[in-house]
Amino acid sequence: MTFELHPNFANKIFLKDYPLCKVLLENEKNYPWILLIPKRPHVSKLMDLSPNDQLELLKELDHVQKVLWNLFTPTQINVAAIGNKTPQLHIHVIARFENDPAWPGVIWDHKVREPYAKQELQDIIKKLQEAL
Repeated sequence: MTFELHPNFANKIFLKDYPLCKVLLENEKNYPWILLIPKRPHVSKLMDLSPNDQLELLKELDHVQKVLWNLFTPTQINVAAIGNKTPQLHIHVIARFENDPAWPGVIWDHKVREPYAKQELQDIIKKLQEAL
């Protein structure tokens, strides 16, 4: 079995490959937002991962959270694995700010999305790739 990204990730921006996960960026300027996607075929839930992969995922998640915290000094870091619309296991890691458009609610309740401007996108990709 070969790992393939679900088509719903086609518009996400590749940042890096970790030992377990692909690290992607959501193009949403209001929230620095990273996705971790374990490179394992047919995995839709955390419990589908082997115990060793679960430990590796925690290490990678910890690192991504610290990168977002140190680069952006947010108010909070949100972490979620929902999978209702995209059945491939993926972890959202989102830097949240008291002045962001969805605060204090969840970002999924805020329907207006705002992509980065071209130069902003290039800058954040570079910044994140260097830190990750």
